[in-house]
Amino acid sequence: MNAVTEAALTTATRVNGARLWSSLMEMAKIGATAKGGVCRLALTDLDKQGRDLIVKWAREAGCTVSVDKMGNVFMRRKGRNDALPPVVTGSHADSQPTGGRFDGIYGVLGGLEVIRTLNDLGIETERPVEAVIWTNEEGSRFAPAMVASGVFAGVFTLEYGLSRKDVDGKTMGEELERIGYAGDLPVGGRPIHAAFELHIEQGPILEVEDKTIGVVTDAQGQRWYEIVLTGQESHAGPTPMNRRRDALLGASRIVDLVNRIGLAHAPFACATVGMMQVYPNSRNVIPGRVFFTVDFRHPDDDVLKQMDAELREGAAKIVADAKLEMAIEQIFYYAPVKFDPACVSSVRAAAQRFGYSHRDMVSGAGHDACYLSQVAPTSMVFVPCVDGISHNEVEDAKTEWIEAGANVLLHAILERASEA
Repeated sequence: MNAVTEAALTTATRVNGARLWSSLMEMAKIGATAKGGVCRLALTDLDKQGRDLIVKWAREAGCTVSVDKMGNVFMRRKGRNDALPPVVTGSHADSQPTGGRFDGIYGVLGGLEVIRTLNDLGIETERPVEAVIWTNEEGSRFAPAMVASGVFAGVFTLEYGLSRKDVDGKTMGEELERIGYAGDLPVGGRPIHAAFELHIEQGPILEVEDKTIGVVTDAQGQRWYEIVLTGQESHAGPTPMNRRRDALLGASRIVDLVNRIGLAHAPFACATVGMMQVYPNSRNVIPGRVFFTVDFRHPDDDVLKQMDAELREGAAKIVADAKLEMAIEQIFYYAPVKFDPACVSSVRAAAQRFGYSHRDMVSGAGHDACYLSQVAPTSMVFVPCVDGISHNEVEDAKTEWIEAGANVLLHAILERASEA
């Protein structure tokens, strides 16, 4: 560690919390909803507007900006030895349809605030520092989630990523071209010295325990499924109950099965049916076809495999009893993640240096850091959110939490970016 950076690792070296909060509130105007949240679906005009503003701020901070073929945006502050692999931080700028003001964007603007602070204090790091916007983390408009960081990590091919379609049949490749973020940089294959992602917890643990910082050591594994049940449409009046092939009835029983599987593997399992489409969706027609999704999560991969087996076996029995046909496809999977011990230690040391109350924790949500961890030493920093609520327009956080998380991020980056 060079002398300048070592001297900077004191509590006097801290971000401008008011500026970070102001940037978050300025971004929250883009796609603002009536209930105080945001709707910036991936690769929409609003997503473009948000990206354009962040890129403008990054260039004003002296960063060079490059974009890869998946639309991931890299905002680079040069290092003393600019040929060294960078320290990377970032998250996503897209949101859920009824999303909040902090999910994802806090990590992007927290990274930008680190760069601004380094500029303010005249601190020159040995390695370059990059803030990143990862494309389509949410998976709300284009499934699966985290697809662009997945391409970066080599989990998905570029062709797969660009060919993902929304409900209107528009592909990610087409929409990247349309909004002007189809870059020419190859996706992945770039050495990274260390990576950090700053995020709200999206759960209640930190606030309930009165902790300011979550030191994220692991992340749950996930399996996503798409299921189609096919029965037979028929008139709701003349068709006797014992002669029906009701696809919605079968789907409802599988929804209950999914919930029972989650409860059976408590306290760490999560099991959710979050999306359903019923055809023909008429009040006096027995549903003949239902499409729905299943989301399984657990920090133990063996348990996740068991949940998968229980779903397939239980669903097969349900559709046989209901005289239905079923197509089930697992569209997304990643194993539980163990983050890099050295990066985790950098986060923990920063929290201790500032005297912030903290605890180790496992992320229940998926994040771009989960895929990034496959190609670079990675960890995450969590801060509380009010009542643990996220993916909701009422999502909120206190200014002191937001500043504290960015201070921890700043010191973790400083420590790793000073390494030769």
